[in-house]
Amino acid sequence: MPDLLDSPNTLATLLSAVDAADSAPRLTEAVQQLAEARLPESTPALIAALSYNNPGAAVAAVEGLIALGKPAVSGLLNELDLHNYTARAWAIRALAGIGDPLGLTTLLGAATADFAMSVRRAAAKGLGHLRWAEFPDDELEIAQAEALDALLFVCQDQEWIVRYAAVSGLEGLGLSIWHSHPDWRPPLLAELQAVSSQDPVAAVRARALLALQQIQSGAGEAQLSLAVAAPEAAEAITDWRLTLEQLYSRKSQGRPLAEGDPRRFRALAASLAPAPAPQA
Repeated sequence: MPDLLDSPNTLATLLSAVDAADSAPRLTEAVQQLAEARLPESTPALIAALSYNNPGAAVAAVEGLIALGKPAVSGLLNELDLHNYTARAWAIRALAGIGDPLGLTTLLGAATADFAMSVRRAAAKGLGHLRWAEFPDDELEIAQAEALDALLFVCQDQEWIVRYAAVSGLEGLGLSIWHSHPDWRPPLLAELQAVSSQDPVAAVRARALLALQQIQSGAGEAQLSLAVAAPEAAEAITDWRLTLEQLYSRKSQGRPLAEGDPRRFRALAASLAPAPAPQA
């Protein structure tokens, strides 16, 4: 296929090449060249490529949408395919890669409630790597609290690959909130420590250990050791649900819970936790 980026009337030429592709390799190449053009007007075509049942084209489209960034977000949110879970997983992957604040609600619902593990996986990883600096100051705290709550819940997912992604998300979130919210450290560290020792899948345990090491490296070894070892921190870890309730009481009193909000699952999360040992 000739280099379409040097052709006149570039957008029309690129779109025509996508429409004319008569094989999987040609379609992948055409979508890749469309993505590399970095044209905001190509967003609908790149979103459509997510549902072509062509992984190569989908990867190229996701990379192109992430490169476009904010201009692609509204299209991804408006065209999210609720019937094709494969296309939805690719779209969530693009939203996660962009990290725009507008994607938060969609990522929360997808991570905690979507039936497809590929969708939950992409959303869980994305929740830990949002562009927090772009959130309005009056929304940042509650947004990060919701992400923390969702990721703690998703660490109990029945699919190991989703739990793996949730651990990755917790690592990213932990590095983001370590200094701004020291009272959030105990539940986050406690979950990573529990996963590192108790998850039935070795890969997930290893990823949790890596997350703890990465947070330790990013936050300062002495600081992390103190947070884990101090008796008052251990007590806070035991009662992390109370900590989360206190976080929400600051800004979300009276706010209705949207469909897919992870707080709808708090009762389930509580039922999954081990019962406290009886007092001697």
